[in-house]
Amino acid sequence: MIKIACKVSTSSIKSDIIIIKKVKRDVQFIGKLDREKFKAITDDITTDEVILTSKQVVHIKERHPNDYEEYFGYFKEIVENPDYIIRDKQPNTTFILKEIVEKDKRFQLILRLHTSEDNEEYKNSIITFFKISENKYKQYLRNKEILWKRLDKNE
Repeated sequence: MIKIACKVSTSSIKSDIIIIKKVKRDVQFIGKLDREKFKAITDDITTDEVILTSKQVVHIKERHPNDYEEYFGYFKEIVENPDYIIRDKQPNTTFILKEIVEKDKRFQLILRLHTSEDNEEYKNSIITFFKISENKYKQYLRNKEILWKRLDKNE
């Protein structure tokens, strides 16, 4: 939710009036995460809903050209069925790694989890997304802290 303040002056009222208008961001509902899988990040996950804002779509398109257009259809699968959940250095934020075997593609999605300390109108939100190489995927598995992995993954 974005808040815009505007100053309005009327002749019938001697003082200026400040009006706060709430403007909704364009958001896409992506899916629902399994809170149990993400408990190692925080126990304080307040919702299972995952969204993507139009602002983050612009970010993804600018930083990772063609990844959004080509792979948006995988977002729900990545969020709802991750292969790995990895600790990120930012609080309440995680890397999700997913390998789509039939397409031989690997993806990284950064997810910010919503906690009770956040604005109650917000949801779990995708920060960014991009395709990664097999080498980068394996490097993350060697060098990062894996907090959860799908049972049939043996890397």
